[in-house]
Formats: sequence, structure tokens, C-alpha cells
Amino acid sequence: MNAQDLWHVFAIRYATLPDFPVASLVAGADKTRRMDIAMTVWLLEATDGRNVLVDAGFYHARFREKWKPRDFVLPSAAVGWMNVRPDEVSDIIITHVHWDHLDGADLFPNATVWLQREEYEHYVDERGRPRAQGIDSDNAGMLAQLKRDGRLQLVDGDDKEITAGIKVHTGGRHTFASQYVTVRTPRGTVVLASDNMYLYENLDRGAPIAQTLDPAANLRAQKRMTALASAPSFVIPGHDPLVFERFMIVKPGVAAIPR
Repeated sequence: MNAQDLWHVFAIRYATLPDFPVASLVAGADKTRRMDIAMTVWLLEATDGRNVLVDAGFYHARFREKWKPRDFVLPSAAVGWMNVRPDEVSDIIITHVHWDHLDGADLFPNATVWLQREEYEHYVDERGRPRAQGIDSDNAGMLAQLKRDGRLQLVDGDDKEITAGIKVHTGGRHTFASQYVTVRTPRGTVVLASDNMYLYENLDRGAPIAQTLDPAANLRAQKRMTALASAPSFVIPGHDPLVFERFMIVKPGVAAIPR
């Protein structure tokens, strides 16, 4: 393994959604339970200075007005906590097309955006309009424009290398063709599950996510994630605030995984 193929992973919490129903995250959870969930983008820094994001967060006013996040910071500003300018992000891996993971992609003007081809073709039509429920209409138009501009790379299936040390995998079934990411770090392979595993509780209880097209497939994906990771603790859920308790805080709102 070459040193330049290793990456450092940072969870960056740019907002909090308060009082979120746990039953919308963990299948079978008590419907009265609520928790504040972390809104996170994941910065991958190569030893040679390259910067890749996993997911891009959200920023448009309509989403802030609807969901009323606390402590909101533009995702493009939040990466600045790690001294990264928006124009220094070379690539963004979008795990799926939901607003809170895709909306901020246009904040990073030089980034190539990576998305599963089946995800794109299921949700976006030839004119850049939503083909199915699950994608915001403006976000669909943004993806189509990125495609016209040559900045959208469509990934064909499972176990595909984005660049040396970073792969994407399918099967979580949060959306039609959601993907998750494995990253080689100096301490082993980290799995960034995104919404294919919302909370540690999904894995601890053996419970699928509450919002999935196929609960059995989601459970198989969680099992596979633990096999791909170098340690069970290296499987990182998409919205769990415990990420920022279990790993070292290197800057306010930033956790190093693993460090």
C-alpha cells in the first residue's frame, strides 16, 4: 500500500436537527423517543493534500425554514474549520439524492460529483426534472446541469474505486441505488455508511433503518459494512451525535476518525 493512497477522515458537523423521531431512523423504535441528530459532511484528506467530500449537506433557505436546524453553518464554510477552501475540494461522493446530502454540491465550484448511475437515472429525467419521489426538483436540475458541464461522474455498480484508497459500495437500499464509502486510512479501513445506517443503534440492535426500500437488504449491507471495516468501531453512521463523543475532537465541530 502506498502512503499516497491513505486518507485521513474527518466528520464535520455543520448543523443539528433537534427533537427528531427515532422511529424514523430505527425500525421498530419507540415512537415517543426523540433525539437531536447530527448533520454531517465527511472530509477525506490525502497525504498529498487532495480533498474529497462524502456528501455535501444542504443550505437553501427553504430547507432551513422547514427543518429549523440549530447551529447551522454553510457546509462550504464548515470545511474551512480544517483550512480547506470550497474551491480546493476536488471530488464529492454523493451517497444518495436526498436534500440533506445533495443540496450543497454546488457550493464547491471545482468538484467532480460522483453518484450511482442507477440512482441518477431513477430520479432525474432527460430534462433535469424529478422522475420519482425522493429528490428535490431544484436538486434534480442541479445534477442535470453538472452532467451537462461534465462534472457529474456516474458510477456503475458496486465495489468501484473512485480514486486510490476510496471505494463505493451499493446494497443499503435507503434510496433506489444509495451507496456507502470505504476509505483506507493509516489505521485501517473506515466505512462511511451515510444513511444506509443512521445510528449506532441500527447496528447494535440488528435493526434496519426505518426508511429503506428493502429492510432485509439493508441488514445485509450493515453486516457487510462490518466485514469491510478494519474494526467494528470503524463503521460510522450518518447522523449519530455519538460520533462526536466516540472520536477525538480536533476542532470545534470536527472529529477525526480514527485518531
